[in-house]
Amino acid sequence: MVVTGANRGIGLGFVQEALARGAAKVYAGVRDPDDVTDELRATGADIVRLEVTSPDDIAAAAASCADANVLINNAGLHANTRLVMTDDPDAARREMEVNYFGPLMTTRAFAPVIAGNGGGSIVNVLSVAALAPTAFMGGYSPAKAAALYLGGIARAELEPMGISVTSLIVGSVDTRMAAHVDGKKEAPRDIAVAGLKAMERGEWTADTDKMAVESRARMAMDPVRYERGLGKLLFMSELSTKA
Repeated sequence: MVVTGANRGIGLGFVQEALARGAAKVYAGVRDPDDVTDELRATGADIVRLEVTSPDDIAAAAASCADANVLINNAGLHANTRLVMTDDPDAARREMEVNYFGPLMTTRAFAPVIAGNGGGSIVNVLSVAALAPTAFMGGYSPAKAAALYLGGIARAELEPMGISVTSLIVGSVDTRMAAHVDGKKEAPRDIAVAGLKAMERGEWTADTDKMAVESRARMAMDPVRYERGLGKLLFMSELSTKA
């Protein structure tokens, strides 16, 4: 198994859970192997340099992780700025590079590796922000929406090669990205547990937690009201997962 963005948060949770479940080898992809958290190092996973916006890193990782049969596309970026009315106009491009082009490039690189090992799975860690325009998340929301479509297209292309593709819809999780959000947040490892179970069942798209399930339900019942509610959050002084 190869996990991108493995240094902390959900990526670390996937590394820990996979090893706990008896994975023969887990490659932990990080931007800088010299700057690894103690928690990741303690897992015993193989540390691999893997900056998902670097074609060279991706090619080298695919070559060195030649026995991989699972790819977890977890690395993500939320620039925490608006999409149109922003003082950082390049932020949206960076978010698209990490959240969409990153998984696209790793999928292209690892698909032949996984197929050569008899098939396997690719899991893309997404967000409820992929389901509807989420104004307060700026360029992160359209990037994750693009990644959701990437999963569906990759699934169709790779299924004949024995590779399943699962897209995970994730709510609020206790990570650095959500540090500014108050209220209930899921444990990263619980997301990994739900994600691996969805992968094992061969699910195409899976809601990993209560917020994801409730968000999808509200959107299905009244999509206009749901989207307007998301828009109002743009002007809130504080964000909270509380109802």
